[in-house]
Amino acid sequence: MVATSTLKPKSSECVSELADRRYDHGCIDAGLDVWLDCLDETQRTSDATEDRTCQQLAKMFENCLSRAKKTTLHCSSVLVPEKLTRRIAREVLRLASCEPCGLRGSVLYVHLELDKGCKQLERIVYDATVVPTFELTLVFKQDGTAWPSLRDFLFMGTCFAPTFRHALKLSPGFRLVKKKLYSSSAGTVIEEC
Repeated sequence: MVATSTLKPKSSECVSELADRRYDHGCIDAGLDVWLDCLDETQRTSDATEDRTCQQLAKMFENCLSRAKKTTLHCSSVLVPEKLTRRIAREVLRLASCEPCGLRGSVLYVHLELDKGCKQLERIVYDATVVPTFELTLVFKQDGTAWPSLRDFLFMGTCFAPTFRHALKLSPGFRLVKKKLYSSSAGTVIEEC
């Protein structure tokens, strides 16, 4: 017997077919319950693993922004919209799902789009033991509607340009660019979210 997602739980056709073969109804019900429990457990395990991977990936993006705030972005804090890193992580997992090695075969380039162009924040290799099969470029966007802080405003007209911003606010939008490597049908997929 093969358990699939198309199995109708305790369908009358299945039970009557087995009853015609002289199987005990109690035994049939118990057997079907075992298979249904196995299917449910497999689905729960798969969902939990995917959720854990999504959380880890979101945390990687948050850590990347945290490291970059003083070294690359020159600001004291980065304001990230609620659930932005989680949304990005889900999109990355979706794009990685059709790859031979999944997320393990990815190289992630993290950028921030600023007024003057893009800044590379970090290069993340998810699993260094796997040869990369695709690249993902994540571009965070700066929120253009954010007002500059009073301290930034006071320094704008002076000859002493500020080298350290108080806060950088990110937009809820982002861009993901997927580039397949080592493939005869190599192509680029651009997703704007």
